[in-house]
Amino acid sequence: MAKANSKGLLELEVKNFGPIVEAKVDLRPFTLFVGSSNTGKSYLAVLIYALHRIFRAGYSRRLRHITEDFGADFPVIFGTGGYQQLRRGGKSTKLLEENIETLFNWIIQTSPKGGKENISGKSQNPLPEKIAALIRPSLDPKGGSGDYAAEEIARCFGVDLASQLIRIPGAKNAKVVLRRHVGEDADCKEPFAYELRLGTSPSFIASIPENNPLRISSGFTDSPWISLLSIIAEIRKRQRESEGLFPWWWLSRLMDELLEIIFPYVVGHISRPAHYLPADRGGVMHAHRTVVSVLVEGATSGGIRQEVPTPMLSGVLADFLKQLIALDDVPYKKRGHAGGIALEIEKAMLRGSVRSDARAKTGTSYPVFSYLPSGWKEDQNLPLINVSSMVSELAPVVLYLRHVVRPGDVLIIEEPEAHLHPAMQVEFTRQLAAAVRAGVRVIATTHSEWILEELANLVRSSGLSEAERKDISGGIALESNEVGAWLFQPKERPKGSVVREIPLDVESGTFAAGYDDVAAALHNRWADIESRLEARRRR
Repeated sequence: MAKANSKGLLELEVKNFGPIVEAKVDLRPFTLFVGSSNTGKSYLAVLIYALHRIFRAGYSRRLRHITEDFGADFPVIFGTGGYQQLRRGGKSTKLLEENIETLFNWIIQTSPKGGKENISGKSQNPLPEKIAALIRPSLDPKGGSGDYAAEEIARCFGVDLASQLIRIPGAKNAKVVLRRHVGEDADCKEPFAYELRLGTSPSFIASIPENNPLRISSGFTDSPWISLLSIIAEIRKRQRESEGLFPWWWLSRLMDELLEIIFPYVVGHISRPAHYLPADRGGVMHAHRTVVSVLVEGATSGGIRQEVPTPMLSGVLADFLKQLIALDDVPYKKRGHAGGIALEIEKAMLRGSVRSDARAKTGTSYPVFSYLPSGWKEDQNLPLINVSSMVSELAPVVLYLRHVVRPGDVLIIEEPEAHLHPAMQVEFTRQLAAAVRAGVRVIATTHSEWILEELANLVRSSGLSEAERKDISGGIALESNEVGAWLFQPKERPKGSVVREIPLDVESGTFAAGYDDVAAALHNRWADIESRLEARRRR
């Protein structure tokens, strides 16, 4: 399969983390982790989820620390609790005003016309270099960002310290590197890079090449442009009213807004929300009200010392519970593209609908989840605990696609094949591919040969016209550079696992993960048994 080294590639490198000796993975629209148990597939999936939260928090927690301004000593330090305004130096604001004028002209030239056109990134104007030079330092995490990143990773895994996740006890650190290739040819330009080292003293450093232009991330319409222009208008107005004194707070707003639309270009989709569906999602859904009640009860009796420590929930499970509790029923027309996929899963696989009845209807603090089979009356909903394991496992997927996931988001699913008949595994793979087509990025861990084979079919189908493949896969197909399958292989020296990409094997029609070796071994055992039985009959 062709190497996906085109514009926008996001590469993750991991060393000495959990069971993983070394991994280098391209995060593509549909990324699959395969391999035997206990080789680190879920470790890497949870790490990716944590990284999404860390880089997403770059907006709200201000990992970036402004040290420059538009021509004077910039008098604002971004902190987690807001802005600390300082007195500006005695420098003239003339250069600052010139730079704002440059920014204004760039906005007018670059913004889409009519408010509906998306910025594709192919021909958009880069940020003027004199402005980009002031933005670049703020893209580098400063201060305690290494500690914060380590704390978030520890939270997601449910451990006390991120250093506990280092593969070899006593080793100095584990390394996590994100590289974002933004050139037309990823090999021709130095990427943006962020390196996190986990150890006793976590560090988080960035490489922001000075020669790389800064652009607006793809997918924006006119909204950020309107916001930028309105802030510039406010700056000009307040400056006139105050007889030349510069409105520093509004300048900080301008810088902040500019970073909001530049940062996703630098780090790619890792800045988007990620949503994690754990392997035991069906059981958690059954017990979510009980679990939350116990947690609340424990929180209200915090003054009582427990003789036995309460087990800690991992962050991914806690976040999953939180999302379930926050769900409200939303009409289909408001659900967007991902909600359409949810409806298709209900029709094609569940033969019924998953409900999350609003609190007002149930009179409880939580939504009540149920299932209504097709053809049943509206008041005949079944509690999820009374439905098949397939419905229980797919219910969270349906609810997330309907209520939570939006185009551009990342959906991480552990073992999508759980409790599914092979035919339903194939159908679910198609539905996940349809979600990718609708703009959702998917990461899945799997042991299923059926999923691998159907994914291979979807890739090969991209060579057909839509009409030709309509009766094969419902018209759904994925390009080869949209799909990546990565094999986690055990290694004895050093003990752990290494991760390598699996190419699509056109002759066998699958991504060769070694699962067919099990089928071959079973067949050989059958042949051996038959041979011995035949020998016994001849005696």
